[in-house]
Amino acid sequence: MRRASIERNTKETQIRGALGIEGGGKYQISTGIRFFDHMLELFSKHGGFDLMLQAKGDLDVDQHHTVEDTGIVLGQLFSKALADRRGINRAGYFVLPMDETLAVVAVDLGGRPALVYKDLVRTRLVGDLQTELVEDFFGGFVNHVGANLHAKVLYGRSTHHKLEAVFKCFARAMRYACSKDARLKEQLPSTKGLL
Repeated sequence: MRRASIERNTKETQIRGALGIEGGGKYQISTGIRFFDHMLELFSKHGGFDLMLQAKGDLDVDQHHTVEDTGIVLGQLFSKALADRRGINRAGYFVLPMDETLAVVAVDLGGRPALVYKDLVRTRLVGDLQTELVEDFFGGFVNHVGANLHAKVLYGRSTHHKLEAVFKCFARAMRYACSKDARLKEQLPSTKGLL
């Protein structure tokens, strides 16, 4: 079982996290931003990851530090749990309809951070989450796990559905990318011999 736990404390946020890659989709998540919690719960459930995240941040200032730093911690958890990444599929993608919305996410855990994010969201808030911060969450994640991540909503009407479709796709793409290929169990998934 690939597992990791991390505690990250700054003057702006205090975050504890634990991850089990081969989990059952069990979660215990509290960030102080309920819609953000809901997205992370979806990620855990649809990825089949056991995830515990407890974040306390300076929400009296803004949500930015809490959302971005949660992405950083999630990236660090995956990086630590995947260790040398030997035998993993490395890349994964998923396309998901959420009622009238269609989204796609592709991820490559090849060690190089890059993010392309297009969610078509035009409202400032969904629930209690500042929507512009979702891109910052994914930025924190890719920079600390070492991944290319492309997330795009192709079309849709509901802001809720757009973000939910992205997080569900993210979960399924990560689930495949992290999974092991029995034929390649002793190999690093790179011709360079290094990730």
